[in-house]
This record gives sequence, C-alpha cells and structure tokens, in this order.
Amino acid sequence: MQYRPLGRTGLKVSALSFGGSSLGAVFRPTDDAESIRTVHAALDLGINFIDVSPGYGRAEEVLGRALKDIPRERYCLATKVGVYAGEGTNFSADRVRRGFEQSCRLLGTDRIDLLQCHDIEFADLDQIVHETLPLLLELKAAGRIGHVGITGLPLKIFPAVIDRVPPGTVETILSFCHYELNDTSLEPLLPYLADRGVGVINASPTGMGLLTPRGVPAWHPAPPAIVAGCRRAVEYCQSIGVDVVKLAVQFAVGHPGIATTLIGTANPYNIRKNIAYAEEPADQALIAKVREILRPIHNHNFTRGRPENRDPILA
Repeated sequence: MQYRPLGRTGLKVSALSFGGSSLGAVFRPTDDAESIRTVHAALDLGINFIDVSPGYGRAEEVLGRALKDIPRERYCLATKVGVYAGEGTNFSADRVRRGFEQSCRLLGTDRIDLLQCHDIEFADLDQIVHETLPLLLELKAAGRIGHVGITGLPLKIFPAVIDRVPPGTVETILSFCHYELNDTSLEPLLPYLADRGVGVINASPTGMGLLTPRGVPAWHPAPPAIVAGCRRAVEYCQSIGVDVVKLAVQFAVGHPGIATTLIGTANPYNIRKNIAYAEEPADQALIAKVREILRPIHNHNFTRGRPENRDPILA
C-alpha cells in the first residue's frame, strides 16, 4: 500500500482508504458481523484511514465494535459533525458539541484524528465560518481532535469557506464524485488547495454507483443522461471481461495530488479486491478507452444544497 501526506496535518494516509457509509446500510442491507470482518480485512491489508459520520445510520456504532480490540496507532479515524441520521442538518455549536461526544462514545475513543463539517452545502456558510469552525478549533486546542476539515458535493463551497477563515483553519477537504473516470472537475482546484496546505480526500470513485455493474441506488441525484453514459462504459467493460470498478479505483488512486480515495463496502471480499486493484499496475490504454466512451458526459454534473452553495450545472 502506498502512503501519502494529508496536506500539512502530519498524517500519512493510505492511498486507498475505508469509507464507513456502507456500514450503516446506506447502499444495501448489511450484516454487522460481515461489516466488522470488512473493517478488519481493510486494516490487515494496509488501509490506515477510516472515515465515518453520524449521518450514516448505525455506521459509527458498527465501526466502534469493529475497532474495539484494534490498537489505536494502527489507524487514523475521521468522523463528521452537522448531519445526523433521522434528524437532518444542524451546525449549531451546541448540537455539534453533543454530536461529537456521541460519536466518541459510539466509536470507543476520546479523541478523533480528523473532525469534519459534513456536507456544508446544506448550511449557511456564515454559520460554518463564525460558529462551527471556531468550536472545532476549541476542541482541537483541548486535544480532543487532531485536525479540522470540511466536506461536500459542490466544489465552490471549498474556497468559499477557506478564503474566509485564518490560514490553517481548514486542514482537509473531502470531495466526492468529482475525481472519477467520468468527472475530473476537482482537478483544477488541486493547485489552490496545495498552495494552502489543504489535504485532499477523494470519495466515491465510482460516482456512488454510476460506474458499477449494480448501477445507482434509487436516491441517486444524477440525471438520466449521466446514468446512461456511465452505463455504456460499464457495459463495454463487461463485454471485454473487465471490472469497471478496477479501472475506477486505479484511476482515482493514480493522482499524486490526491492524498487518499475512500472506497465504501461492507463485504470483506470486495475490500480485498479493491485493495488488490489499487496496488496493481493500471492499464492506461484501457482507461483511456473507457474515458473516451465517457467523453460525451465528461464533467457533466449534478449538484445540491442551498441555492447559493450549488455549482453551475454542465449538461
């Protein structure tokens, strides 16, 4: 497994990392015992960065059980604040503090390596800047968290916050669905982030199911044109006996400016397979062929959040 620095945090994280959303049955019904075996397999094969959230149903509880007997130095633990399953979005200082303590209890720890404001496109960014982030800095100063990050789908939200807070406040960003075979719109933002020492976490290299044989879940926000365009690439890979997920993982982890790419699964076989993909030399000619199939929808996107926080739509 390759390890890369996460911005200026001092953390070195595995190029492929574990996304805990699947542990909360976000994509399909899951078995807790199988989920726990998946986490153990990921750690045993070199993954050292795990990301989760109270917004992912029971994921923190299941992850806490999985990590119970694992030495703390074997992994970097990231969770989030602001989005809560069954409750929605609340970035107030009081709710964030209570949510943080609840996350610690469920995860079986008193310290989180990276605490992130979750999906800030649904928030008033003034509140993030003036209320939520200052609280996270208090927790950092108290030694309860190591580092501070922000996450979301629209790309415009990252500079919108980073440019309004003191340098070093935001140490990481987590972006999803914007560095994958069909969408590389995160790439132009990377020099800006590198200049500010902000570590980049990439998530959903398959576009939350777009680039998988199973296809997208019913709640997926992509319009039909993107779903159909990705389906053509999936079917081409099937026709030549190649797993499109393999190409998606290899493409994502191949960018040296991205510290780590999160992959979510609650299946031990799948995590082993994805780790093997990440460590195998990529067939660049085949990746180029698949990207050519996807060219008609390249960087066509979907967005969400408060109107002022949404990206322009390219379709």
